[in-house]
Amino acid sequence: MAASVSLPVGSLVWVEDPDEAWIDGEVLEVNGSDIKVLCTSGKTVVVKSSNVYAKDAEAPPSGVDDMTKLAYLHEPGVLHNLKARYDINEIYTYTGNILIVVNPFRRLPHLSDTHMMDQYKVAAFGELSPHPYAVADAAYRLMINEGVSQSILVSGESGTGKTESTKQLMRYLAYMGGRAAAEGSRSVVQQVLESNPVLEAFAYVYLLAAGGVDQEIEDEGNEDPDLT
Repeated sequence: MAASVSLPVGSLVWVEDPDEAWIDGEVLEVNGSDIKVLCTSGKTVVVKSSNVYAKDAEAPPSGVDDMTKLAYLHEPGVLHNLKARYDINEIYTYTGNILIVVNPFRRLPHLSDTHMMDQYKVAAFGELSPHPYAVADAAYRLMINEGVSQSILVSGESGTGKTESTKQLMRYLAYMGGRAAAEGSRSVVQQVLESNPVLEAFAYVYLLAAGGVDQEIEDEGNEDPDLT
C-alpha cells in the first residue's frame, strides 16, 4: 500500500482529485507524513503520505494487457491502465486468469466473429489478446482433458455487460462442442440465452421485495411500475 512505499523527492505518484478521481504528479517535498505534490494539471497539493500512491513510471502509455505486469497493483494504477486500454478500443484486460471487461456501450463486431474463435481455438491462454473466448477455451480444455467440471463466474454491476459476455462464452463453448443447430431448430446457445430473461425476472422480483430497485424505478420516471 501507499504507506509502505518510500516516496523521495522526484518520485512520480498518484493523488486523489475531486474532479478526476486520481491524478498523477511529482513529489516536490516530504515533511514527515505530509507530501507536497506538483500535479500534471499544474496545481500543487499537500497530502498525507498514506493517501499517496507510487506511479509505475515504466508502464506503457497504452497500458498492459495483464495487470500483474504492473509494478503497483493499486486502485489508481488499475483504473489508469483500464482507461488507457479503453481509449484505444481494448476493452479486455487480464489480471492473472481473471478477465476484466469495460463495457464500450457500442457494438464491436470484430471482437466476436467466427474468425476470432478460430484463432483462440489453437492458442494457449495468454498467447493472444485478452478475450472471453480465451477464458471459455481454458475451461473447455480442462473439462475435456482432465474430465473435471468447470465453472466460469461472470459478475458485475447492472449495465456492465454481463449478458453480452455470457453470450460470447456460450457461443464459443457451443462452437467448440460442434453442436450446430439442425435446420429449423434452435442451437444450444440460443436455448440457453433465451432463458436469460426468465432468470433476470426472478432476480428483479427478489430485488423488488428487498427494496433494492426503488431508486431505479424512480429514476426511470415510472409512476406505476409493473413487472413484465
